[in-house]
Amino acid sequence: MADTLKLTDILETLDDRVKDETITLGDIVETFDSRGFGPVFLLPALIAALPTGGVPGVPSLCGIFIALMAIQLVFGRRSPWLPRMLRERGISHDRWHRVTERIKPWTRRIDKLLKPRLQWLMGEMAQRLLAVLLTVLGLGMIPLELLPFAAAVPAIAIVSMALGLTAGDGLLMLIGLLVTLGGGVGIAFGVL
Repeated sequence: MADTLKLTDILETLDDRVKDETITLGDIVETFDSRGFGPVFLLPALIAALPTGGVPGVPSLCGIFIALMAIQLVFGRRSPWLPRMLRERGISHDRWHRVTERIKPWTRRIDKLLKPRLQWLMGEMAQRLLAVLLTVLGLGMIPLELLPFAAAVPAIAIVSMALGLTAGDGLLMLIGLLVTLGGGVGIAFGVL
């Protein structure tokens, strides 16, 4: 896991490399294919967790994308594959750029916290178990879209776990698990 990225690097790389008017899910896969699944989970989760996740259909699309990617990791695939129908969906490049510029001060602070820790969580079996949880969280975003911004809870958990996967930081993966447990309990009480 020597080849890790920081959150700001991921946002800037996508903004700089994609020249089209729309940044598609296919662009995310192509840009970060050689870096594994971490950034591929991270970016749609960020889209769903940020105010862009309030747009109807966005959390469901992001959740389906995350689940499709996670299932591939469960079965041991080394690089992500995406069907053409989803590959062509995306967000306007201008909107992505504006959001990226707005959140950079925050992402730089987060980057200072990222470092390789709890490396036993970076093993293949741990990543496959994480992928099962990511699949469930991604699919869970679909019905949660019916409640305003409720899909942000699993999205935040996925962001934390994806950052951990990307930066080799097992502590962030554990924090993502805690967010999942706390969010699940909170949503259950909110519905009841």
